[in-house]
Amino acid sequence: MLVVERARIEAVLPELDLLPLLEQAFIGYSAGRANVPPVGELLLDKGEVHIKYGAVAGDDYYVIKIASGFYENPMQGLPSSDGLMLVFRQDTGQLESVLLDAGILTDARTAAAGALAARTLAPPQVERIGILGTGVQARLQLRYLAAHFETREVVAWGRDRQKLEAYRRDMSQDGFEVLAAESPAGVASLAQLIVTTTPSTEPLLEARMLRPGTHITAMGSDTPEKRELAGDVLARADVVVADSLEQCRTRGEISRALDDGAIGDGVAVELGALLAGEAVGRSAAEQLTVFDSTGVAVQDIAIATAVVRAVTR
Repeated sequence: MLVVERARIEAVLPELDLLPLLEQAFIGYSAGRANVPPVGELLLDKGEVHIKYGAVAGDDYYVIKIASGFYENPMQGLPSSDGLMLVFRQDTGQLESVLLDAGILTDARTAAAGALAARTLAPPQVERIGILGTGVQARLQLRYLAAHFETREVVAWGRDRQKLEAYRRDMSQDGFEVLAAESPAGVASLAQLIVTTTPSTEPLLEARMLRPGTHITAMGSDTPEKRELAGDVLARADVVVADSLEQCRTRGEISRALDDGAIGDGVAVELGALLAGEAVGRSAAEQLTVFDSTGVAVQDIAIATAVVRAVTR
């Protein structure tokens, strides 16, 4: 059994071309080649723990992941996320590797999935990227988008002004010009591509705030309680895309809009079907598109497999 420490994972992660791996993972998932049980979830007073696991037919491995988020940890000088991945052989059930990634693989695959969805759904011209939030995903989503969009102009919003200023400084070192907005509406008024990265339980964006042609990647809402988009955003959207239709019926933006009656079941399509050419995405520049990212185990399988192969070659 191989135990891979975080430092080794961080060393090989930049070598991995994640978007093609995730593209095939989503296509395989939507084609029915993956066995992905419902998410295991433990909600605590100060944090949350998710257990995601699954197997893809024909793969070498199945993967079990434990990932947590404790959002007050930074006030104690601790990271907000932690976790590990267990990689087992499909043919024997033997534990092949323990990836002590402390959540960085979850962070990376989430950001890469956001970039994949944006590349697929965003309007032809993106002059400015909007970011809601100031944490790890607010940084990673932008960095992964940079490989696929020329603009380096960003408008960002966060509840904590000091964190927002720190975010602006940090991202400027990566070559981004960040304008701090006073509100989510301020972000929506200036951006054609918006990524929401907060643990909010109340809507931050409403349909009236959005410009024609906007694409939204909503990735913060990954539990039944969280919500970043009002139901009328999805009702107005020309294209609504789920990472997993089954999962998005119980968590994320689609589930909340379904509960409100803002949309009906059957409105959304899966990202994998879109990537395979079996569903229709954006067909006009002025359309509004939404990607609801709740995180699917096939993403974890893809990145864990890639890391194991990288460290053993």
